[in-house]
Amino acid sequence: MKTDRLNAFTDGVLAIVITIIVLELPLPQQPTFAGLRAEAPMLLAYLLSFINIGIFWNNHHHMLMTAHKVDGWVLWANLALLFFLSLLPFVIRWLDEAEFAPLPCAAYGVVLAGASLSYQALEAALIRLHGRDGALAKAVGGNDMKARISTFVYFAAIGLAFVDPLISILLYVLVAAAWLIPDRRIERQMIAEHRDGRGDRAP
Repeated sequence: MKTDRLNAFTDGVLAIVITIIVLELPLPQQPTFAGLRAEAPMLLAYLLSFINIGIFWNNHHHMLMTAHKVDGWVLWANLALLFFLSLLPFVIRWLDEAEFAPLPCAAYGVVLAGASLSYQALEAALIRLHGRDGALAKAVGGNDMKARISTFVYFAAIGLAFVDPLISILLYVLVAAAWLIPDRRIERQMIAEHRDGRGDRAP
């Protein structure tokens, strides 16, 4: 099976998720800066969620560039990733209504940790399908330490949310900031494969 439908489906779902998040944003009660300031926490939560979706989409795009085909394991791992990302509108609304209480702040971390683990499962499924000689395996080396550290931080933030929700939110921001610069390894590997004349040849 080719990757075209997988990419199109993923793009469509993520576009819908972003749209739902925007529609969930509350309007300021007053048409003043004070009214806008009152909704600042939710606007910042939307910004963080948009950035996180963008990070997963960006890295998903680069990862699928290395794939010539997909199988059932890849499809299910991709669906798991989309499942967790589709929960972002729910947890953002919960954060708003619960006024950033510990449990919804922890739930936000559960969603991000689930998305991170699903992304790593997708990466592993693609490496298994294309082999250790594939571009993805060569790029990440089978040991994506940055993704693993990010997942660990998410789990730490889940627990710390019950100590102080602000700590967990700061950790979510820290991980997002660490991923703002896209992972260049895959791009460098694809350039090297094209330079060697192997980039367009299916395994």
